[in-house]
Amino acid sequence: MKSGEINGGSDGPRQEVLGTRRQALNVLVTGGAGFIGSHVAEGYLARGDNVWIVDDLSSGRRENIPAEATFVEMSIEDAALRELFSKVGFDLVNHHAAQIDVRVSVADPALDARTNLLGLLNVLESARNHGTPRVIYVSSGGVVYGEPTSIPTPETAPKLPLSPYGVTKLCGELYLHYYRKIHGLQYVALRYANVYGPRQDPHGEAGVIAIFSKRLLADEKLSIFGDGEQTRDYVFVEDVARANLFASDAPLAGRDLDDFAFNVGTGTGTSVNTLADTLERVSGARPGRIVEEARPGELEQSTLDVSKIGSRGWRAEVELEEGLTRTFDWIADRDRASSGVTP
Repeated sequence: MKSGEINGGSDGPRQEVLGTRRQALNVLVTGGAGFIGSHVAEGYLARGDNVWIVDDLSSGRRENIPAEATFVEMSIEDAALRELFSKVGFDLVNHHAAQIDVRVSVADPALDARTNLLGLLNVLESARNHGTPRVIYVSSGGVVYGEPTSIPTPETAPKLPLSPYGVTKLCGELYLHYYRKIHGLQYVALRYANVYGPRQDPHGEAGVIAIFSKRLLADEKLSIFGDGEQTRDYVFVEDVARANLFASDAPLAGRDLDDFAFNVGTGTGTSVNTLADTLERVSGARPGRIVEEARPGELEQSTLDVSKIGSRGWRAEVELEEGLTRTFDWIADRDRASSGVTP
């Protein structure tokens, strides 16, 4: 994968070249047992880095952890995290550990803040005190912009989150801006669209894909809220993993919050109705649909402008139907395995 320049500059993790070989980095992936984090960890391993995973398995799964990674079962809020930084000496932290459920954040804002802010601060203090030069931070293009005023939405759009989860994600970027300005810690914030793919569960921003897939496998009707014309930007998890590798190596410079933030998506909105149509075609099942009342507070449109990261060499490569096929097949295989049925 090509590394592109982000706003010029030259700061970044150690990237010495020995002959034609790139020197391996010591990379910590927090939340690396989770859906996206495990794919990101695999990406670092595939390019030859040494990977440690910290995850408390509250939502991650042990079976997601790559065999080549060193796994430490620990919460990011644990004070012992600093000992791990001291022992290993990380060149890069990729921070995926988070409370990601918007509904949980609304029901328990304090829980959301403990994980997404206090946990983040523990990671940042550990990095600052033990010489880690760069952090990749997972933000959210689906929530930090609130109800967007422009579609597709650029990084410079107003930040007006409408949930505690969105607030903590934006606050995380502000903390990182402080650590960069005052302590010299380099960072990139990746504002994800709706990520989907193998290993996903029903609780993330693209959970509707897992929910629809399971209903189709059970020959149950799909529930459509409102008119089904709400749009989201669905991006395949392997493309997201490539974006993380891109951000890990890219030179950095800038002054403002948005200089260090990059939307990661396809730039194309897909309606719930189109999503259902495509999954029905992929699965070969058409059990019908149930139309339910629109959910209050749900965004009508959410599509990210990805021209900024696109101009630096990254773009989503997996088309929606291919990605949905691979995701549906993974969910179907997992269901068969759990029920003891062989294909």
